[in-house]
Amino acid sequence: MICKKLFCLLGLSAAVLLTGELAAQTLAGSRPNIILVMTDDQGMGDLSCMGNEIVRTPHIDRFYQQSTRFTNFQVSPTCAPTRAAIMSGRFPFKVGVTHTILQRERMALDVYTLPQALKSAGYATGLFGKWHLGDEFEYRPQSRGFDEVLMHGAGGIGQTIYGDFVANQENPYFDNILLHNNTVVQTQGFCTDVFFDAAEGWIQQQHEAGQPYFAYLSLNAPHGPMYAPEEYKQHFLSEGYDEDTAARYGMIENIDDNFGQLMALLKKWKALDNTLIIFMTDNGMSMKTILRDGEKISPFNANMRGRKNSPNEGGTHVPAFWQWKGVLKRNVDIDALVAHIDLYKTLAELAGAQLPTDMQSLDGRSLLPLLEDPQANWADRELFFHCGRWKTGERDAYKYRNNAVRTERWRFVNNQQLYDIQQDPGETKDVSQQFPEVVSQLRKSYDQWWDSALPLMVNEGLPRIKGDHPLQQLYEAQQKNGEIVNWTPEQL
Repeated sequence: MICKKLFCLLGLSAAVLLTGELAAQTLAGSRPNIILVMTDDQGMGDLSCMGNEIVRTPHIDRFYQQSTRFTNFQVSPTCAPTRAAIMSGRFPFKVGVTHTILQRERMALDVYTLPQALKSAGYATGLFGKWHLGDEFEYRPQSRGFDEVLMHGAGGIGQTIYGDFVANQENPYFDNILLHNNTVVQTQGFCTDVFFDAAEGWIQQQHEAGQPYFAYLSLNAPHGPMYAPEEYKQHFLSEGYDEDTAARYGMIENIDDNFGQLMALLKKWKALDNTLIIFMTDNGMSMKTILRDGEKISPFNANMRGRKNSPNEGGTHVPAFWQWKGVLKRNVDIDALVAHIDLYKTLAELAGAQLPTDMQSLDGRSLLPLLEDPQANWADRELFFHCGRWKTGERDAYKYRNNAVRTERWRFVNNQQLYDIQQDPGETKDVSQQFPEVVSQLRKSYDQWWDSALPLMVNEGLPRIKGDHPLQQLYEAQQKNGEIVNWTPEQL
């Protein structure tokens, strides 16, 4: 039977109690706090709970054991498109995001964003880390529904050619210049520590005020360049691993420690009973060949084909662990085909948000039926992927290059190869000749999807920014007036 504590938490009456389970509608409007932790370029195989025998992630492993896990969770092959899908509930090309640079990472301004939806339901909203959906004023998260923001520019710290602060070239990932709300600030320490500390200080404020919140901890690590605190690199170096491997896996172990600290604080604050925590990554693994004492070792990729920026499974299949103490089931796998586009509708329904009728149509589904019953019926679907990144003016030539369609059983790649994922998850055997009717159907569906996305690719053909980027201009103006101040997160 469901405990009284859960009943009180959800604000439910006895009328909706069913023997041994909740009625199907009960999670909608339950209004948990929501913490979404998303790492950058960390693949399915970059966790010890997923089989990696080099990196150590005990805190995330423990979270994994206590979570409801989506074992077939799909995202986009690269950074900005995944973020656009989460923020919009649409396939990223349909909100203008077809690249990670060249202004084609800017999410269309007519999008009614996920944080706007949550704000409409009374939530406070905070972003800590990577935004990567436009650095111009009107595109920034402060203009798209976030109350509290601590962010770097462009797609990564030190990517000054694409818009991050020039000063971050000097000491990447340490003591960075960041944007706090609308003010450029100087921070101290390793970037991941700073983003977690800032999020935790803000979360504590909301907790103490009894304010429901959405905290989006969107980390830039373990994206390159490869830098980590020395104490996190040392044991890898002492075991004979090369510098890049030590730094990348050191970043992951630092994330793990910070994640463990976050969970410990939530427990200390007695906040776990009314907080949904999600851990996921934004695309497949990006990692060079490992060297150990001069010997080459292929990085563990959970036996999937492809990595970041690949239309194969290894480019888009990522971890997705969900935990809400006393509400979601522990140590349970959900095998249904789900995706990043599903987060919008799911979280909006949890928050009880009333979405406007004139907003963008949503491509995703609500995951609430699966969260309430992992064995719930889940209709098959078609998910569409494209790596984008074509050169200016070459979009049409790239229609069938680096693209895929995914269903529960099939993955159709580059308009040619067909893989039976259920029988061949490593995509080792092309079965397109045996199943021509499947190829025909998926090709037709992809053509229809592409045609529907074409008029919505609003960032195509924009001129490359010359000279200072928007955040760099803001920095220069503040610096001229002596206004770059040292900033530290709220003390816990």
